Formats: sequence, C-alpha cells, structure tokens
Amino acid sequence: MVERYARGSGALVVVTHDRWFLDAVCTRTWEVHDGVVDQYDGGYAAYVLARAERAQQAATVEAKRQNLLRKELAWLRRGAPARTSKPKFRIDAATALIADEPPPRDSLALARTATARLGKDVLDLEDVTFTLPDGRVLLDDVTWRLGPGDRYGVVGVNGAGKTTLLRLLTGRAQPTSGRVRRGKTVQVAELRQDVEDLDEVADLRVVEAVEREKRSVVVGGKELTASQLVERLGFTRERARTPVRDLSGGERRRLQLLRLLVAEPNVLLLDEPTNDLDTDTLAAVEDLLDGWPGTLIVVSHDRYLLERVCDRQVALLGDGKVRDLPGGVEQYLELRAAALGGARFSLPDDAAASSGGAPAADGPSAPAPSAAEVRAARKEVQRIDRRLERIATLEAGLHARMAEQATDHEAVTALDAELRALAAERDELEAAWLEAAETAG
Repeated sequence: MVERYARGSGALVVVTHDRWFLDAVCTRTWEVHDGVVDQYDGGYAAYVLARAERAQQAATVEAKRQNLLRKELAWLRRGAPARTSKPKFRIDAATALIADEPPPRDSLALARTATARLGKDVLDLEDVTFTLPDGRVLLDDVTWRLGPGDRYGVVGVNGAGKTTLLRLLTGRAQPTSGRVRRGKTVQVAELRQDVEDLDEVADLRVVEAVEREKRSVVVGGKELTASQLVERLGFTRERARTPVRDLSGGERRRLQLLRLLVAEPNVLLLDEPTNDLDTDTLAAVEDLLDGWPGTLIVVSHDRYLLERVCDRQVALLGDGKVRDLPGGVEQYLELRAAALGGARFSLPDDAAASSGGAPAADGPSAPAPSAAEVRAARKEVQRIDRRLERIATLEAGLHARMAEQATDHEAVTALDAELRALAAERDELEAAWLEAAETAG
C-alpha cells in the first residue's frame, strides 16, 4: 500500500521493478548503473523518454538498444500520453522519436500464423470444478475457451487459483469434475515460479543449456541462433559462457524463459515471469513476446507487463469463477475496490487485500488555487515551453559545432561548457514547468 502525502509533507523512496507503480507514485527516477547514479524527472515513462533521447544523440549506443527503447516509448506514448509528466516540448520530442515506429505487434498476422500452427481447437475448460483436499472450491463450474493466438493476462488475489488454473491447462492437475480438452497439435510450455528445472543442466554453460533444446529459432520472422537469442535477452558474451549453477536468480529466470522459447511451443503459459528481472530485461522479454505466434497466458501482478503483451485480461476474484475483463486491469481494480467497500489500491497489493489489509487514507489535500493563480500558471507554462524549444535549438546547434570542431580541444571544451549550462537551465525549467502545470490543471 502507498500512502499519498500532501505536497511538501513527506517523502518516499522505493526500489522496485514494477514500472506501473513507478509511473503512479514517483516524481523522480534514479538509475543505478556502472557505479554511477543518473537522475530523471518523472516516473518510468519519463525515464524511458529521456533514455531514448540520450540514445538517439549518442553515436556510440548500439542500434539494437536504440530500437528497443524506441519501441517501448512508442507503446508508452500510444497507451497513455499523460504518463510522461513532461512539458509539451518534451511530448513533441517523444512523438518525433517514434514517428516511424510501427505498433509493437501485428495481431492479425500473429493470429493467422497461430491458426496455421494450432488449428481451431487449442485449450478448453468445460464445466470444470477444482476442489482442494480441505474442501475449499478454487474453480466452480468454469468454462473457458482459448483460441489460436489468444493473449490473456490473468489477475487475482493470492490463493484464488491462478497457478492451479495453469496446472489444469498443462495437465499437471486434473479437475474434480468437468474436463479439459486439448487440440491435437497443441504443444504447451510453462514457465513456473520455481527454477528447479535448471538443476539438470547446472553443469552446462548458458549457451549450451539453450542449444540442448534447439540451436536456432524464428522470432518475429527472423531466425536467431542460440547465442544471438542469449545476447538479445541480456547475457553478455562472458556471461553466456558461465555455468548455469553460477547464475544469479534473475539470470536463471531469463535462461528458463529462453529454453522454453527455443523449443517453439505453440501455447505458452507464464507464471509470474517478471520475478527477479530488471527493467531492461523485462523490455527485452516483451520485445521477444511481441513476435511470438501462439496462444499466450500470463499470470502476473505486473500491470505494465499484462497490458503490454496481452490483448485481454481475466480475473479470479475468489468466488470460483473466471471473469472476463473488457475494461482490462482497471476494471479488475474497480471490482476489488467495490468488494472492499470502495477502497482503492494498486495491483501488486492484492496479497495484502486478500489477507484483510486496507489501503492507507489519503493525506490532507492542499487548498485549490485561485482563478488568478491558474491564469498566471498557464502563462508560465507557455513561457517555459517557448524557452525549452529555444534551448533544444541551441543544443542542436552546439552539437553540430562540436562535430565540426572535433579536433580543436579548446573549442570543444568551451562548447561542452555551454551545453552543460543549457542542460542545467533545462532541468530548472522542467521542474518549474511541472509545478506550474500542476497549478494550471
């Protein structure tokens, strides 16, 4: 649970890979890497925008990294433009960066490919009831039909039966009554929460563990070797030669997913796939899943992931039913809030909600600004926008002059000092813009 403080009355520092949470509550983001800390204004969306801009300007940043940031930025801008929490000038910069970026995936093309691989029948739960040994009913007369190319996110409180639902789909569990029908061509792969399945390849190196499944795989219409796939999911050349037993928890999770993907299943079930993964790896995983042509079921508390890679969501609310959510995760939160008497909470807090936790009350709100203050704030926003546009022009000119005078050390040093002064002014203006925009409404 996150308590909202009145402006200026408190502070919150959080370490998390939950990107939706970062956007919802954070006004500044720190990235820790290579022994340094980079600071960004805003939440996760603003952080991605700033990194994409930096990647575009830095000639040494590899093309694959630029493309991945552009792709994620495109999804962020299409899905929720307001989340960047940036001046209009920065919003325009984001729009320019993604002008030629296509949607993350071609759903129609993927559905056609999935139908060719799977046929019309995939997985069907028909009148399924599942009762625990203690008599508790997790699923009660559930009928749920999965077609070729369906991409479902599954949400629900802990203990509602999400993992049991996956076990029924894989055949690891049998219903108390009813039946589970599987198409003749269905090949199911499941990413489970534990990583014990890697014990059998503990003595192999990362690349070898992937090659044992398959030496190459087609993703998004491109054939990738095992080593290319390993690199794409964040393993450096050195780490790719590391024995599996020496991997960290996040690396083992990545390897687990890679081994599933190279086996080329046509139905993929992911149970809390974001555990132990950093945001860069999550973006790479999402990029891989964008081009994966099959039926995808994801159980997760990570709202960002669910809305990024899935087309539809269903909920298990603890009443034994699988409820369709046309309104997505937002509808689920509203249903849960209604069940708790109107309380509002974030998706990762389901565990607390299911065990009787209640959200903290909002702090006292600041007094509303007067009409005169609103008019003055709007004028200030316009003034800052104009100055930020001018700074952008000046910075572009300075970068061009630095390129022209690259061999003149004194000239480059002087130009760099001008750039840093402009950057400092821009940071101050953006902070002022955010404050004025909050007043302007």
